Amino acid sequence: MRVLPSAAPSDAELIARSLDDPEAFAPLFDRHAVAVHRYLGRRVGDLADDLLSETFLIAFRRRAAYRADHVEVRPWLLGIATNLVHGHVRTEQRRYRALAREAARPEGQAADPGDSADRLDAEALRGPLAAALAKLKAPDRDALLLLAWGQLGYEEIAAVLDVPVGTVRSRLHRARRQTRAALGAVSPFHPTSEEEDR
Repeated sequence: MRVLPSAAPSDAELIARSLDDPEAFAPLFDRHAVAVHRYLGRRVGDLADDLLSETFLIAFRRRAAYRADHVEVRPWLLGIATNLVHGHVRTEQRRYRALAREAARPEGQAADPGDSADRLDAEALRGPLAAALAKLKAPDRDALLLLAWGQLGYEEIAAVLDVPVGTVRSRLHRARRQTRAALGAVSPFHPTSEEEDR
């Protein structure tokens, strides 16, 4: 009789195992590094590599304090990443301003070939959106980007930011209102009915 391999351990099980066997933490990096890096890259550009490493280092050091009933691992990691971004607020704001300028550059004007990644990001963000994000207060921007780029629900955002769900709703409402005003008619952060229910 052949023994079938058991299902892969959950994130919470890996964290629990890693308390006695630190190498058990490694699969968490494999599972979540791409999502955390994508989130960081959108917020701070080239600093994402360094902050990704720092995010997982902090998570590893704090793994004994992780509580699965409080928040799942991906939101927990995004919360750590968001806190690290706070240490680089000026970098994030400069990035959004640079993306806004890059998007405003006439198409016929040659760009520095080394700027190709920023040019692609500028097309994805569009200049006015980058400018609007740069003007938001950090707590409002965090909530908005955890929703839009981190793909977290309201309760997860509340747990990550350690604020009540009502505060998350207020921050998102304010951030959406300000981005809509900055962008004119349509904001990419306008809630769908499903998002409002989260």
